[in-house]
Amino acid sequence: MLSPNLNINFMGARRIALIFSAVAIVFSLGSLITRGLNFGLDFSGGYLLEMSYSSEVDLADIRSALAEEGFENPLVQNFGTVSDVLVRLMPQDVAGDTETRDRVVATLSAQDPSAELQRFEFVGPQVGDELTEDGALAMLIALILIFIYVMLRFRWKFAVGTISALVHDVIVVFGFFSIFGVAFDLTIVAALLATIGYSLNDTIVVFDRIRENFRVMRRGTSKEIINASINQMLGRTMITSLTTLLVLLCLFFLGGEAISGFALALVVGVIIGTYSSIYIASASALALNVSTTDLIPQKREEIDDMP
Repeated sequence: MLSPNLNINFMGARRIALIFSAVAIVFSLGSLITRGLNFGLDFSGGYLLEMSYSSEVDLADIRSALAEEGFENPLVQNFGTVSDVLVRLMPQDVAGDTETRDRVVATLSAQDPSAELQRFEFVGPQVGDELTEDGALAMLIALILIFIYVMLRFRWKFAVGTISALVHDVIVVFGFFSIFGVAFDLTIVAALLATIGYSLNDTIVVFDRIRENFRVMRRGTSKEIINASINQMLGRTMITSLTTLLVLLCLFFLGGEAISGFALALVVGVIIGTYSSIYIASASALALNVSTTDLIPQKREEIDDMP
């Protein structure tokens, strides 16, 4: 029986999905080329100050005071205890590090006289360049290893579909951060790598079912078998995605500023990864005419050739 309880024609809508993905990629690449990314301190360099207070302080008030003083997009978070605060600032057009330090300390002391400076550091842009190269290299190596793994486990047609889906996911997530101007730092790179892993896992699960169904549903066409496989795995995919999104949304709304970017990147990544495992990975394999002969070795010719 080719049709499970659900019989949604996913592959019938693959051309519409292709148009949607093409538009998303064009907008993403266009924004990356024209606007670029809003790099955070990890990449652009800047100042890091650790302040201690006599009691718990309101981070929003500290953030507002620094913004009024002319410090753009200050990142303020608790460090260790509720009375210790870590302040990160973008590079400022001032005379030097000492002036920046004095301005911050004066601003925070005027707000709360108990504020004391515990540490002051400057992260140079050369560190940001190294982090940029290392992050890009990490993603490139991950994609190459994934291609080799899928090619060995399945066939090259599935490997092409897997890499197409992962590249699609990375470009769209990058484009999201570029279009909306969300700060891009190392936590986002970590989220991108996690997105690659999540999307890969979802794709492999679907491909496993497709391979199994190619062996038991030999009378069906490739399109019918892929549709049946996706429908069979739809319940598992939806439960996994929804429970993951529930946790990530809690982190985004309740976890504070320090991990909001990380959670947002994963929310976008999970949604796009679930979509791409169906409409990019599977549709790419179908476009390459994957069939039973690609998954089941044919031994009849070898037998016929025997003397």
